[in-house]
Amino acid sequence: MTKPLQDRIALVTGASRGIGRAVALRFAQLGAEVVCVARTQGALEELDDAISAEGGKAVLVPEDLTRPDSIEAIARAVAERYGKLDILVGNAGMLGGELTPVGHGGTQMLERIFALNVTANWRLINAFDPLLRRSESGRAIFTTDPVAHNNSPFWGAYAASKAALETLALTWAAEVGTITKIKVNLVAPCPIATRLRGQAFPGEDPYSLRRPEQITNYYVTLAQADCQSHARIVLVD
Repeated sequence: MTKPLQDRIALVTGASRGIGRAVALRFAQLGAEVVCVARTQGALEELDDAISAEGGKAVLVPEDLTRPDSIEAIARAVAERYGKLDILVGNAGMLGGELTPVGHGGTQMLERIFALNVTANWRLINAFDPLLRRSESGRAIFTTDPVAHNNSPFWGAYAASKAALETLALTWAAEVGTITKIKVNLVAPCPIATRLRGQAFPGEDPYSLRRPEQITNYYVTLAQADCQSHARIVLVD
């Protein structure tokens, strides 16, 4: 029986842990060959072992997406190896440290958060738009956060970065929606037991939260070739 993502080429950022790891593993289980991008070599190797144990295929890319030219180099390698990209998952993100009032936060923290949460995704779009256009059904999925719309105290820098990411992705969606087969969407998860959540709420019991693997169906649905969802922010409740 053909798997839902059989022979599709996917790239997942932030793949070494949390939602990114769960999505990469699930995509591989469903037949995709997954390019797994993250900074931590050891965690990527553990993911590769998990994917291989189930007969899946993965390519490991230990890379810091905020490093100059890193994303562009990855795109060139993907182009040389596959000639296209079917699925892009822009999942890598950071909280940036302790939550602080807007009036007390330094610009260095803001710049660090935006470098990964916004600028890296801008560069992903620029680098992989041509490769997604070569696919018969290019799909791009970005991980956002409901906090972008909540005006929650102390979340200013992180929330602003996710609001900027949403605007960026939805603008791109408007640009490609009528002239290409690319579909662009975002997923806004409910509270999930991730490292970022633990940094924000260090006293919270992680076992009271949903696990990353419990929400991968949202990403799978948006990644499939027959999915017609476009320019949506999908809320995970």
